[in-house]
Amino acid sequence: MTQNLARTVFLLAHTGRPAAIRSAELVVKGLLRHGIGVRVLEEEARDLPLPEEVALVKEATPQCLDGCELLIVLGGDGTLLRGAEFARASGVPMLGVNLGRVGFLAEAERDDLDRVVDRVVARSYEVEERMTVDVVVHRNGDIVHTDWALNEAAVQKAGAEKLLEVVLEIDGRPVTGFGCDGVVLSTPTGSTAYAFSAGGPVVWPEVEALLMVPISAHALFAKPLVTSPDSVLAVEVLPHIPPGVLWCDGRRTVELPPGARVEVRRGAVPVRLARLHHSSFTDRLVAKFALPITGWRGAPHHPSE
Repeated sequence: MTQNLARTVFLLAHTGRPAAIRSAELVVKGLLRHGIGVRVLEEEARDLPLPEEVALVKEATPQCLDGCELLIVLGGDGTLLRGAEFARASGVPMLGVNLGRVGFLAEAERDDLDRVVDRVVARSYEVEERMTVDVVVHRNGDIVHTDWALNEAAVQKAGAEKLLEVVLEIDGRPVTGFGCDGVVLSTPTGSTAYAFSAGGPVVWPEVEALLMVPISAHALFAKPLVTSPDSVLAVEVLPHIPPGVLWCDGRRTVELPPGARVEVRRGAVPVRLARLHHSSFTDRLVAKFALPITGWRGAPHHPSE
């Protein structure tokens, strides 16, 4: 990897998508044309038509982003969450370009590539921090697994034939127990992901909170719960049932043996996102879900104002 340019951007793309390959080519050429270096994983470069000036990185480690000012990610939600892993580990802000369906983590769409390059060149972006969660799995008093998530940690049944029997706990006190398909433990960022599909509330990203959302619970009281960001949420898997499974951001998974206890708390390390827009989350919500707003005439205005 040899590159001595003053500014360097790391590019991560879903090379299985033709749209990502075309988008990567446009972004790389635009950045190089303005004297900004580009760094790409060697395994992805095989599928991308890249100029020789692009620096190739052999191993996907946090250190491969050393010296980079931005991580540009081209792809759908899965690729953006993969990019979030790099962003969290390295501290480099992630700028997502959505090539998938919803893409709440993305800051731009595929039609905005020229503007993305222009804003990066001009350093015309802001960086915000998104809350994460740290996840610890206990068994018989011992820690057997640790993880983290930007969107959610989901405790789920491992098979289709039986319910998962759990007891929920908040801040060291039991709340309720029931049979269910699972429980989603989410950040505000994740409120529009799995937690949303499970019937949870939409939480604006600037709200600091944790969410606990049951999935298909067999109980009278199985409402989504919103707690303080300093709370500790726990799900205990009862010991007499088949194993469950823990998914973190739908990417990393581990089996939960009977009697396992999953604890989730505010993460020590946030994910930094680069933002190009000052538009409200309300506008983003309406656009992403194509919500019907026909007939809206705006807030009333008074002559004295």
